[in-house]
Amino acid sequence: MADPFRTRDHVPGFDGYVRAFAERSAATRARLPMLADVAYGPWPEETLDLFFPAPDVASGAVHMFVHGGYWRMFSKNDFSFVAETVTRAGAIAAIIDYALMPAVRMDVIVNQVRRAKSWIRTHIAEYGGDPCRLTVSGHSAGAHLCSLLMGECGAPTGVDAAFLLSGLYDLAPLQSSFLQNEIAITNAEVERYSPLRLRHDPTVRVSLLVGERETAPFHEQAETFASYLTTQGLGVATSTLPDGNHMSVAADLGVPESNAGRALSSFISGQGCEIGGFHGHATGRMKYAQPNEK
Repeated sequence: MADPFRTRDHVPGFDGYVRAFAERSAATRARLPMLADVAYGPWPEETLDLFFPAPDVASGAVHMFVHGGYWRMFSKNDFSFVAETVTRAGAIAAIIDYALMPAVRMDVIVNQVRRAKSWIRTHIAEYGGDPCRLTVSGHSAGAHLCSLLMGECGAPTGVDAAFLLSGLYDLAPLQSSFLQNEIAITNAEVERYSPLRLRHDPTVRVSLLVGERETAPFHEQAETFASYLTTQGLGVATSTLPDGNHMSVAADLGVPESNAGRALSSFISGQGCEIGGFHGHATGRMKYAQPNEK
């Protein structure tokens, strides 16, 4: 039986997506105004790239993107293309890097992502951004890491909203997946870093999305996490991206006219999602469920 978490087995042309991510990202870096490899910490991997919107659309909003890859592959240089959509929406894009497993453990990565967020909050005004208008997004493992920005020991998060695409919110099933031979997630990591076991800041607005053609665990975890967050008082929206697989939905984040791109643009502007093709809502707009709303 195929492992539902092994993306390569479920996405035709997987390697083509990987190549396209890198090629499109190089083109974005050559085209958009940017500052590369800004240090947010002392480690070599602790850098981020800032991409800037055109002056006539700049709104002061700031958007931080965290890449996926099951915590063990990819880098910020593979996801520069996401800045195409973010900057067109008027926001500064901060695409961050972090160290990879198994060279480091999950605690290192989580702390790096949190430090990147803190650096943005502290310094983005120097680059024309408003630290009070920070939104975050991530794909797959990146969505998992972004969800951990929504609750840090009960302290205010400084995150206005989180856009979580194809995320993993319970790490326990990964212990019996192909990843156990790759990164060997421990019981302690499951307990400490599974968002479905943690408290979250009720002021954060959350959008949970998954591709229609993704495997069952991604749909199940998104649905369960949405319910869990709602019980904690967060406003939550859920959507399914028509015909999307685990790689195509990430690729579409950098295409402003795609379903994923339009969803991200509307999210950054604070307008919800206005995608008529989205499932589940008759208006075609992402609906944010309020506490106790079913």
